[in-house]
Amino acid sequence: QLQFVESGGGLVQSGGSLTISCTASGFTLDYYAVGWFRQAPGKDPEGVSCISGNDYSIVYDESVAGRFRAIRHGGANTLDLRMNNLKTEDTATYYCAADATWTDCRSFLRRGRPKSEYTFWGQGTRVTVSP
Repeated sequence: QLQFVESGGGLVQSGGSLTISCTASGFTLDYYAVGWFRQAPGKDPEGVSCISGNDYSIVYDESVAGRFRAIRHGGANTLDLRMNNLKTEDTATYYCAADATWTDCRSFLRRGRPKSEYTFWGQGTRVTVSP
């Protein structure tokens, strides 16, 4: 059974840092493009980061580039997202996801991509950034 389990979300003040984690089971991370998307209440899903399944290259959405860092731990089959200089606009539920359509990240961060186009995702972890 394929499964993602996210953890580490919580409340942090603006300008602070937080690391969230994703543990995958049933497959290894190099099978697919994997990463994070987020969704705020009443808003469309928004891609955050992606790691290619073939060369492990990483791409970020422009909204988080320079502030967030995705880290792949192949041995533990986990994917972390280190979030620095958090803003209130980062408040959302963050989901770990896989895209089996491509091994690279060509579609993972596409603007307007609905949640249903991701192959797998977890239950999400809530991140709230206070002013």
